Amino acid sequence: MWLVVGLGNPGNKYARSRHNIGFRVVDELVAKHALPAWKTGKGGDTTSGFLLADGQREKVALLKPMEFMNLSGFAVQRTAEFVGVEHDHILVVHDEVDLPLGAVRLKAGGGHGGHNGLRSIMEQLGDGHFARIRVGIGRDPNVPAGKTGDTAGWVLGDFPSAQADAVTAMITAACEGAATVVAKGILAAMNQHNGRSIAGAS
Repeated sequence: MWLVVGLGNPGNKYARSRHNIGFRVVDELVAKHALPAWKTGKGGDTTSGFLLADGQREKVALLKPMEFMNLSGFAVQRTAEFVGVEHDHILVVHDEVDLPLGAVRLKAGGGHGGHNGLRSIMEQLGDGHFARIRVGIGRDPNVPAGKTGDTAGWVLGDFPSAQADAVTAMITAACEGAATVVAKGILAAMNQHNGRSIAGAS
């Protein structure tokens, strides 16, 4: 079994923000695969059921940590222990400023790259041996190359309406990638999905 974690911040204020793309991916997984409604628990919303992937049904648990991004690791650690998955069977879906809008990449392990949600998960798990789906949001085009700018303001800002098709395409691609990870494992999913073009994304 896999635990699929979508990262984001709770509350309507952040619902459409770039930082909440992980929430939107796991919400779409619930809708696409007719999983039970989310249940609110200590530190997070959870559900479980089966994903249909490559013609087979695979058991999965889903989590949306609800303690804000920089505290995500507490809910991940508790849920992984409760459902009995090892760290290499945790898949985290998150926004990625180092990928352009429209890019979705799967990754096995690694560092946190300055992402507060990943940093918190690594702190609580004690390692970075979990899989990731990195959903590209790009960097603020108004900040000159080599300058840091207001990264927090950028990731907490909403996607503009002109990017709606690209965002929808990325969510669809991330859902497909997650289903392949659950069915075949992260390495096979990387080979199958990384580098492919995403229809509707720029």
